Amino acid sequence: MAGTTRRRRREFSDKDAPYFKERVYATFTGLAIVLVAAGHEDAAGALLSLVLGVVGITAAGFVADVISILATKQVLPSRGEWASLLRVAGGALTTAVAPGFFLLLAVWDVIGDHAALVTARNIYIVTLAVIGWLVVRRSRLSAPRKMLVLTVLVALGILVIAVQTLAHGGA
Repeated sequence: MAGTTRRRRREFSDKDAPYFKERVYATFTGLAIVLVAAGHEDAAGALLSLVLGVVGITAAGFVADVISILATKQVLPSRGEWASLLRVAGGALTTAVAPGFFLLLAVWDVIGDHAALVTARNIYIVTLAVIGWLVVRRSRLSAPRKMLVLTVLVALGILVIAVQTLAHGGA
């Protein structure tokens, strides 16, 4: 068809796996922190907990990756591997930006604490849903298997959220 171009989707590769993995870890961590904070903290406390929690999980992932490379290759990461590790860590850190922004608005009394915490929670839930949907959608599974996998991922996600919320002192 003249005048119509279809943008080709970028395929995910093995190099994208660590990026998705760390982003999902940080998103689950941020969500658990926001869920627990909603019952126990004001926006300022929630913001501090969120930043420290996401920085902590990102740093732990970064250190684990360096140790993994050292253990398997018996050398420190190459320049390219360092760049990749930093890209992955940067992606994980960005998971706190949008929720943190709304918490900051509450700290500045632009919006209420409850509204900020609900918005932060919803951002994390939507982020997890979009990541899962994108990955399953691009898979080579049949349509029924895609639905099954997405359903199982949602169920597991709910379980992870429940466990993390309990672990972080939620009710």
